[in-house]
Amino acid sequence: MTLDAGALIALEAGDTQVKQLLATAAARGLDIAIPAGVLAQVWRDGRRQVLLARLVRSAGTRVHDLTEDVAKAAGELCGRAGTSDVIDATVVVCVRAQPNGVVVSGDSGDLRRLDSGLTIEPI
Repeated sequence: MTLDAGALIALEAGDTQVKQLLATAAARGLDIAIPAGVLAQVWRDGRRQVLLARLVRSAGTRVHDLTEDVAKAAGELCGRAGTSDVIDATVVVCVRAQPNGVVVSGDSGDLRRLDSGLTIEPI
């Protein structure tokens, strides 16, 4: 399960749907993926963002680095789709790298512009 910025913001706001999705993922032993750029979009103060800090530290969560290969793939994806949001593109690249990947998103429209075949759990 890959989380976009909207999902992380919803978690911090106490959204019960996001909390339930994360609890279900943990119970099933599913990994949580957070692209590094997404984390940068929402991270402001780990002392105040307790739920987010706890999620990032949890054993089942992996923050995916913005490597050269990921950056190039995201840029190319933006070029093909005619968009400019490279962070959304890194979400797509991240979820594509996971077997049976799902994105939890508050903004599925932008992600669908990048990849109409994504499996998205809207929040």
